[in-house]
Amino acid sequence: MNILLLGSGGREHAIARSLAKSKKLSQLYIAPGNAGSSQHGINVHLDILDFDQIKSWALDKAIDMIIVGPEAPLVDGIYNEIKKDPTTKHIAVIGPSAEGAMLEGSKAFAKKFMAEYNVPTANYLEITEDNLQVGIEYINTNAGPYVLKADGLAAGKGVLIIDEKDEAISSLKEMLAGQFGKASATVVIEQFLDGIEFSVFALTDGSDYVLLPIAKDYKRIGEGDTGLNTGGMGAVSPPPFVSDEIMTKVESTIVKPTIDGISKRGFDYIGFVFIGLILVDSEPYVIEYNCRMGDPETEVVFPRIQSDVIDLMNAAATNALAEVSLDINPLTAATVMLVSGGYPQGYEKGKPITDIPTTSNSIIFHAGTTMRQEELVTSGGRVIAITSFGEDHHIALNSSKKIAEEIQFEGKYYRKDIGFDL
Repeated sequence: MNILLLGSGGREHAIARSLAKSKKLSQLYIAPGNAGSSQHGINVHLDILDFDQIKSWALDKAIDMIIVGPEAPLVDGIYNEIKKDPTTKHIAVIGPSAEGAMLEGSKAFAKKFMAEYNVPTANYLEITEDNLQVGIEYINTNAGPYVLKADGLAAGKGVLIIDEKDEAISSLKEMLAGQFGKASATVVIEQFLDGIEFSVFALTDGSDYVLLPIAKDYKRIGEGDTGLNTGGMGAVSPPPFVSDEIMTKVESTIVKPTIDGISKRGFDYIGFVFIGLILVDSEPYVIEYNCRMGDPETEVVFPRIQSDVIDLMNAAATNALAEVSLDINPLTAATVMLVSGGYPQGYEKGKPITDIPTTSNSIIFHAGTTMRQEELVTSGGRVIAITSFGEDHHIALNSSKKIAEEIQFEGKYYRKDIGFDL
């Protein structure tokens, strides 16, 4: 198959690496890709939100499958655009329709969906400028912490957890006034759930599904889970606290009702469902849905998949998932993310990256990197993810941290405590 993979981060490098191992691959293109993805295919300069450009290019290159990495093209309807066009409808698209992608595109939509299909989640209020006073009254009459979520896409940074009432009210007003642009024109105020988080991933064709390896990621910039939210500072797969008993409960009370809801709503949904969960006294609740793989979770999930990933995705595209069984590496995988100084706020790009080991048992995934002439330089906030395997998360993380110390660029920062709560 000729495959076009859309995206430029560590997630896409990890997916590209797995695709490149398949005997079913003829040619892999990554748009726009990064310095790491070019090791596994051809990077191409396409605007992933220009669907006409993508369709024209895909026809020219005889593309058989388009795999959509990030959420924005999915929420904007790339699946719909390709499938409604007679000239491109034959191309398989791994990623849901715009209707299915609303599970990530709108927190309020997702909450209503969960209520309809009895998926356990925190209680919530939907607040706009029109009913701001309702939100203020809720904060004033309930004890913190207060969870404020931008309704729309905010690059993983639109969730605030605040202890103080006055700060929560002030933040609610700032969000509604445009702190996250249009994404926070509606804010979901959620009941705070106290527990430990983890993520479950399913590949679905809209009716059947296969469960991928589970993971736990770390969003806060500071050690001990302090400071601002980021796109993700590291991840572990599998998190050791998720027992078979818990996964049985997750599948019966959350995964199956979610896939059943997708089917009953009639969504065209061929692709990934990423379910962010929190475990409260051994009971799992959904924090959020995403309509694609996570980053940096993909950097620990995909390396553990030993099955041919093109076979898996093709099974989803041809409604053959019921016949699929997954081969998973039993070892623990752990990834540590190197980020630019100042991230997730202002940071400088173009810093030379040196001392990447050429031989290692660890896998180096590029996230925010590019080539400047013959020099590898930083091009984003999250720069490199280092994934290692071990008999447990301690061994895997120690291997990743050793490589993290070796790699150099100005302002380099990483969390040395990934897995601290396991």
